[in-house]
Amino acid sequence: MTPLLERAQLLTRRHFFSRSASGLGVAALATLLEQDLGAAGAAKVSGGLPGLPHFAPKAKRVIYLFQSGGPSQIELYEHKPRLAEFRGAELPDSIRMGQRLTGMTATQSSFPVAAPIFKFAQHGQSGAWLSELLPHLARTVDKITFVKSMHTEAINHDPAVTFFQTGFQLAGRPSIGSWLAYGLGSANQDLPAFVVMISQGTGNPNDQPLYDRLWGSGFLPTRYQGVKFRSLGDPVLYLSNPAGLSDSGRRRFLDDLARLNEMKLADFGDPEISTRIAQYEMAYRMQKSVPELTDLSKEPERTFELYGPESRKPGTFAANCLLARRLAERGVRFIQLFHRGWDQHSKLPKALPGQAHDIDQPSAGLIRDLEERGLLDETLIVWGGEFGRTVYCQG
Repeated sequence: MTPLLERAQLLTRRHFFSRSASGLGVAALATLLEQDLGAAGAAKVSGGLPGLPHFAPKAKRVIYLFQSGGPSQIELYEHKPRLAEFRGAELPDSIRMGQRLTGMTATQSSFPVAAPIFKFAQHGQSGAWLSELLPHLARTVDKITFVKSMHTEAINHDPAVTFFQTGFQLAGRPSIGSWLAYGLGSANQDLPAFVVMISQGTGNPNDQPLYDRLWGSGFLPTRYQGVKFRSLGDPVLYLSNPAGLSDSGRRRFLDDLARLNEMKLADFGDPEISTRIAQYEMAYRMQKSVPELTDLSKEPERTFELYGPESRKPGTFAANCLLARRLAERGVRFIQLFHRGWDQHSKLPKALPGQAHDIDQPSAGLIRDLEERGLLDETLIVWGGEFGRTVYCQG
């Protein structure tokens, strides 16, 4: 029996009613979301309370392009021309306002302003400012919304990354993708609702580590955690049959195992046993769906030209963006890409151009590809990291 079930058996009446409010909230969420978000799109919206959306939601999936390490906003998309006037000057106290700094600045006695070093220009009908490091995204800039009001209380990478994946700086909460899988379910019974892919950028090969808990399900059943796709060997661990085991033999094995698990479920009522049964069945179905998904041999040459030459190399950000489009086509709800290498500090002048090159064409290509296939209007693409860089030198 799990600790959760043991605790539930000791739950008093007072504790039960004090905690019921959160359960009612989840029930309300499930009712609002329904099994398929498309149902909400078909409903007509009339009346309602002030502040509610004027339009029915259209997004059916999310592609989260998370840039791990802290991409410099003032070198990429946040134009700060006046910073050049203060280059090398000491950071005014009015800027810091008594805020604590990271431990790596403990030995610094001076905090000179470090102005952006790359050129900016306006692009598109919107006139949005973009760095010279992002020429491909500049051509799709009118499809992009820049949110410049974001801020974080975290000053170190791990709690900041954890916050942007789970909404909390401490580990243990469900990730965004897990909540979405829990609330909306899966639109494709042969693929997970939540898929994760990781790529290593050229900017910093020794970047911050990424832990499995970042796509974990926290206190939700583990069936809602993300499934990590690999670039070498089987895309998903243990997807292939063991040596000497045929497909029919595996099917019989899973059927017998399911019956044993169902007996245990009847005895203990542990929801993790149900999860285990479902995961074994999903793995069996993925033996056919995943090889078809990852086979890019039928993609036309124009597709690789759209995403860039790196899209032919498994495990790159470009290749993962292409797979993200294929996952979106197949109904996967939440597609999480992590791209490492943005934690550059003093190496930024040399490292940032290559790191930006990693993501520029693939990100723009994904936008254009989804638009051409009629999927962009129902896909929310999020690009961002755990924080940006400070306007002063550190490290």
